[in-house]
Amino acid sequence: MTNSLNAPLARLIAGQICLHACMAGMRMAAPLLALQQGYSAAAVGVLLALFALTQVFLALPAGRFADRHGLRRPVRWSVGMAFSGAALAVAFPVYPVLCLSALMTGGAAGVAVIALQRHVGRAADNPTQLKQVFGWLSIGPAVSNFIGPFAAGLLIDHAGPSAGSLPGYRTAFALMAVLSLATWFWVRHTRELPAVALKTGAARPRVRDLLREPMMGRLLLVNWLLSSCWDVHTFVVPILGHERGYSASVIGAILGAFAIAAAVIRLFLPMLAAHLKEWVVVSMAMGITALIFAVYPLMPSALTMGLCSVLLGLTLGSVQPMIMSTLHQITPPHRQGEALGLRLMTINASSVMMPLLFGAAGALIGVSGVFWVVGAAVGAGTRPAWRLRPKTARPAG
Repeated sequence: MTNSLNAPLARLIAGQICLHACMAGMRMAAPLLALQQGYSAAAVGVLLALFALTQVFLALPAGRFADRHGLRRPVRWSVGMAFSGAALAVAFPVYPVLCLSALMTGGAAGVAVIALQRHVGRAADNPTQLKQVFGWLSIGPAVSNFIGPFAAGLLIDHAGPSAGSLPGYRTAFALMAVLSLATWFWVRHTRELPAVALKTGAARPRVRDLLREPMMGRLLLVNWLLSSCWDVHTFVVPILGHERGYSASVIGAILGAFAIAAAVIRLFLPMLAAHLKEWVVVSMAMGITALIFAVYPLMPSALTMGLCSVLLGLTLGSVQPMIMSTLHQITPPHRQGEALGLRLMTINASSVMMPLLFGAAGALIGVSGVFWVVGAAVGAGTRPAWRLRPKTARPAG
């Protein structure tokens, strides 16, 4: 990666971390406050779903907005939306307002990430650099998923007169608001890339045109299957652990091992980018994931489940930079924001709906059966993943 890209990319990653940490901290603190106020688990589930729901509806318009206006304007709107959402929770920490805050901070994170991904993809000069920049950019959410909840938890416990008091929650929400403003500090001086010239009289772009492209259809299918693996692991492991009598800390350690492994592999991907082919990495990841899902429910102890969790984190953690690199190579430059929005929309729609499907399936075939069914589907997806190999790579940006 050229030195000219290093400093701007570092600033964009810092900005991404701040805004995503705002959303992640709100996503941890708001449900806890709702539970403390006596709301049911179902109400908390609705609150959590709202963080992803806005992104389902905003993703495509946000992508098109980024295609027209570049980086800074979408990020500025995102910062304003996230700050307003967190500030509302500070002023009115009641359930209906917390739901509005979830919609606003979740939507803001989605809009910003589309603009950031589009910008760094266009700034890359070749496929190797695409894998490098998306490898580095993918580390941001892993860091922010630790910083946001950890900082919010500390303030909830220690910023008020007693642990879990309302002033502590308000202080935590205030910090999330400040974090969102810090995003603009990092991004505000980023130089916009030249706009993509469109043909005069060209027809208005439609989503169906993107979906008709065979490569895009395969990419979205593969991305959805792999995203479902993240969801099923997060959903099924606590249930499986509870059935076996494991404590909450043990179950948390198993899930934490997955997150750490996913972050670690992303640290090494930029260094290995020149030696990796996107379709090879994605195909191998799908095959290995299918094997891990086949044996995961058969593991006899928490330690062996933790080992599976680490292996799964290493495998799935390697995928996102490869998916993003492929997307930028197969998508016309003037529609890359829209394609990113389409990808984010499918992922978040899955995150809203799949837990409901997993729950119904688990009641019918058991949690082990859910692992095996999803593993079989992912294994079948190795064929379309291998066919993601581009005949001729589209120039980056």
